[in-house]
Amino acid sequence: MRQPTCTTVKLSWTDENGDHECELPVLPPTQGMGNRVIDVRTLGAKTGFFTHDPGFTSTSSCLSAITYIDGDKGVLLHRGYAIADLAAKCSFPEVAYLLIEGELPSAPELATFTAELQTHQMVHAKLVKFFDGFKSDAHPMAIMVGVVGALSAFYPDSSDISNASQRRLSAIRLVAKLPTIAAITHKTSVGQPVVYPQNHLSFAANFLHMMFATPCEPYVVNPIHATALETIFILHADHEQNASTSTVRIASSSQANPFACIAAGIASLWGPAHGGANEACLRMLDEIGTADRIPLFLAKAKDKSDPFRLMGFGHRVYKNYDPRASLMRGVCADVLATLPNKTPLLDLAEQLEAAALQDEYFVARKLYPNVDFYSGIVLSALGIPRDMFTVIFAVARCSGWLAQWNESFAEKDQRISRPRQLYVGVPQREFVPLGARGEATAAKP
Repeated sequence: MRQPTCTTVKLSWTDENGDHECELPVLPPTQGMGNRVIDVRTLGAKTGFFTHDPGFTSTSSCLSAITYIDGDKGVLLHRGYAIADLAAKCSFPEVAYLLIEGELPSAPELATFTAELQTHQMVHAKLVKFFDGFKSDAHPMAIMVGVVGALSAFYPDSSDISNASQRRLSAIRLVAKLPTIAAITHKTSVGQPVVYPQNHLSFAANFLHMMFATPCEPYVVNPIHATALETIFILHADHEQNASTSTVRIASSSQANPFACIAAGIASLWGPAHGGANEACLRMLDEIGTADRIPLFLAKAKDKSDPFRLMGFGHRVYKNYDPRASLMRGVCADVLATLPNKTPLLDLAEQLEAAALQDEYFVARKLYPNVDFYSGIVLSALGIPRDMFTVIFAVARCSGWLAQWNESFAEKDQRISRPRQLYVGVPQREFVPLGARGEATAAKP
């Protein structure tokens, strides 16, 4: 990783003891790609102050060479490659290799990497028995958190995270096994027998086969559906320092094993504000119902007193069109064209998009459709249940999490994450014995 050179910024302030100033280093990004950051690691020692940044929206927590996003221009790069090029010209294993290893693989390297994934995509027979312990109506993400965390009990060699070769082996294991675990999760919920991986199938086709094949009859994967799912995997492979990725890095900072770190990422991804957004988009379209009700719901979205939210529009990072959304829109049309009975959801989604983009309220706020707006429709058209949507996201994002996890070990000053807080509670007070307390002693907000 290229270490940025430093300039400095001068900070001055006045307090009851007079005027003060100090200098702090400034770290520039690669060729102006993103904002410069002020290195505040010595701020407390030099000034007695800490910074307050809820959500860490103005704080750089790491140096990273994996993913770059320019939200204003709608740019997403992985290791310098545009997401549109990767989605159109690469397989998911190629992108996973790029994220984890740092460069696109040569043909021999890709063949070796693919063979490694095939070698490790089976799961231990005893691990399969874990699924019997969950209720049939358990949410798939709850199962994923538990089973992925339990992998550390099967691979104790992963505990030596200081060994680069063992870290790489752990990454291979996780990328390979997550689709298998996800498919077993689905089979458990519908009461069908487990279907094991097929080495002759591609990464996405193999996942669809494990999801939908049964012992009753042969299952032939639709190539358009496999391509669509592969695109979804690529578009969700990494997205810089989002909530789940930051969670993985924070867990890693305590030197937890990789399976625990990825389980933590899955738990963070579970939230509807993060990985569950595409499922929320479908629920929104269900609620709207028909195109004639679009004006009513756009008005509700603009009414701050109304709890209705226009899901799938706008993004925390992108202030322009999400570059993944336009790719997903084309994939959506391709998949729906293969279905004998087309769903009206695409027509409704297109009309909602057109209406929102003609509304000055949404245009002025740059609330453009994001990737979740169409990915939920695609997954539904592939026959994947809604409660599995976030699981698909986790299968894809695992490669990015692992790249970020592995990169964290290259940091020269890696230390355990320990954010500060601004304490606003009561000051120290005298302890009151139980017998002397009144009936109501809880502190009032």
